[in-house]
Amino acid sequence: MRRYSEAVRADVRRRMSPPQRQSVARISKELGIHVMTLYSWRKSWRLQGEVVPASEKDPEGWGSTDKFTVVLETAGLNGTELGAYCRERGLYPEQVERWRQASQDANEKPVLTLTEQKDLDRRHQQDQREIKQLKQELRRKEKALAEAAALLLAAKKIQAFWGEDADD
Repeated sequence: MRRYSEAVRADVRRRMSPPQRQSVARISKELGIHVMTLYSWRKSWRLQGEVVPASEKDPEGWGSTDKFTVVLETAGLNGTELGAYCRERGLYPEQVERWRQASQDANEKPVLTLTEQKDLDRRHQQDQREIKQLKQELRRKEKALAEAAALLLAAKKIQAFWGEDADD
């Protein structure tokens, strides 16, 4: 197995990180490093908490893990530090704020208690029964309507055959 120097690894990390965000395939082709090696490096950097997006997509196309990592890294930064951080990575402070808000909103959903969940399930079952009953009623009415239309058509044909003068 070939060993790579820290300088090569640092260059690869720089290329993968924002703002360059080069793809693994592109870096592999340019540097001659096997793709799986690059993927394992990226995985280890992510586990260390670094922002290494999975593709060349613009920041809005990043995965939730990368966005959340940015939110964590910028949590304690003031406005000036945040601006410098964003410039380094090709981001906008507004994006980071949107991602922060989305992270906060994701945890605001109330957790249902057991009784509330049972009540919700019971209402769902009642709704399903009502839907089934309404569908059956609709089918019955559609059949009755089709039968009435057939009788009306038959009556018109008989009337046309016998003529309008025959009252008996």
